[in-house]
Amino acid sequence: VKCSASPIIKISFCVFLQLAALERQIFDFLGFQWAPILGNFLQIIVVILGLFGTIQFRPRYIVVYTVWTALWVTWNVFIICFYLEVGGLSKETDLMTFNISMHRSWWREHGPGCIRRVVRPSAPGILEDYSYVSVTGCVIDFQYLEVIHSAIQILLSLVGFVYACYVISIFLEEEDSFDFIGGLDTYSYRQPPQEHVELKPVKPVGKVL
Repeated sequence: VKCSASPIIKISFCVFLQLAALERQIFDFLGFQWAPILGNFLQIIVVILGLFGTIQFRPRYIVVYTVWTALWVTWNVFIICFYLEVGGLSKETDLMTFNISMHRSWWREHGPGCIRRVVRPSAPGILEDYSYVSVTGCVIDFQYLEVIHSAIQILLSLVGFVYACYVISIFLEEEDSFDFIGGLDTYSYRQPPQEHVELKPVKPVGKVL
């Protein structure tokens, strides 16, 4: 069974999805954002399953991809709301690190045009090794960079979801047509025709005296 869509298009789109997920994974690792790291890892695995299911005609894998895509879109919408502080959310909390560390987005200190300075307090009674980071001159605030990343993931996921539904519909149509054609044959594929016919000897009829 062959899908009418070109395999080059399928592979190219999946490679693009993987590159986008890997790029985001790298910067989330640099910021120790454990929740996004886990989500990106699952995204990479499911995209591989979706590509395998498309090439090897495994509709169940593609269904898994479509279900995960809906969850992935929901997760990215939550990230947008988190960094824009919608609905009482605060980007200053440790929610993205599962509350096990105080790390923040890598883009907070390394965004375009950002100047990072380590400032040591001069007030008495404060430890000498204590310092804080001052960031100035950022062209785009880090929260908007995170929002842009999530928006790109949502756009790519919606395209992938539509394409996956299209591939599933093609597979189902080809399965139905295959079963229909097979049902018109005299011999079903479940009951193959007998190639050899068993011959039995016939006794000659004698003359009655």
